Amino acid sequence: MRYVWLVFLLLASGMLGRLAWNHFHTPPSPSPAVASIPPTPVQRVAYVTSTRLTPRADSIVAFALRQIGTPYFYAGSTPETGFDCSGFVNYVFAHYKIPVPHSTALLISTGRAVARAEARPGDIVVFTGTASTSTTPGHAGIVISSVGQPIRFVHSSSARRESGVKISQVEGTDYERRFMQIRRVL
Repeated sequence: MRYVWLVFLLLASGMLGRLAWNHFHTPPSPSPAVASIPPTPVQRVAYVTSTRLTPRADSIVAFALRQIGTPYFYAGSTPETGFDCSGFVNYVFAHYKIPVPHSTALLISTGRAVARAEARPGDIVVFTGTASTSTTPGHAGIVISSVGQPIRFVHSSSARRESGVKISQVEGTDYERRFMQIRRVL
């Protein structure tokens, strides 16, 4: 029943908004002196939906990639000290004034969930911890691959071999088993 009321209120507010829009955007009647001037033709604008990335997503990915090579540091959140995974994600998005938590457990509920096949650059990818029985968020990164491509992401890894900020791929790696969700904050 709650959803019925919610839909009703949304429809009612939409109708009221439309009425208010028409009331405030109806042109006044022309004065007799202006009535003799022929109206100028109205140009129609076609809106095209683009599959290109927003400049912000491009910028976020480029900024994240500039951090490659920064060392891993537990609870780290700056390039000077090093990053842990959520500190890296937090640092990159904070640079663009987009608040995301410095906690992988909280990143799983940040923004909105997106289907894995729809992952695009600038999305956050969340994984379980490394233990084979882990079912809770334990690692995160930022997607850099385009829609339809195998998911590649930049992240700060604590791996013994090649730790620090680097690029990895989901498909064909242990990240496939650990994959949890794609989260969109842009």
